[in-house]
Amino acid sequence: MQEKDGKYIFGVVKVGDKGQIVIPKDARKLYNINPGDALIMLGDQKGIAILKTEIFQDAIDQAMEGLTK
Repeated sequence: MQEKDGKYIFGVVKVGDKGQIVIPKDARKLYNINPGDALIMLGDQKGIAILKTEIFQDAIDQAMEGLTK
């Protein structure tokens, strides 16, 4: 794993026959990704990002708080 300015390179992963990838151990450890965790995949013209769903749940909770006030 290489890190610079809070950005990481974890190495190269390959897509398997079923479209699956293995998230490198260093990335799983750094982002606390465990078996059974739900992840969301986002993308644009440049590439994809994989995030834990809790990140979005926190944002949704904060937005809902604002609506109820």
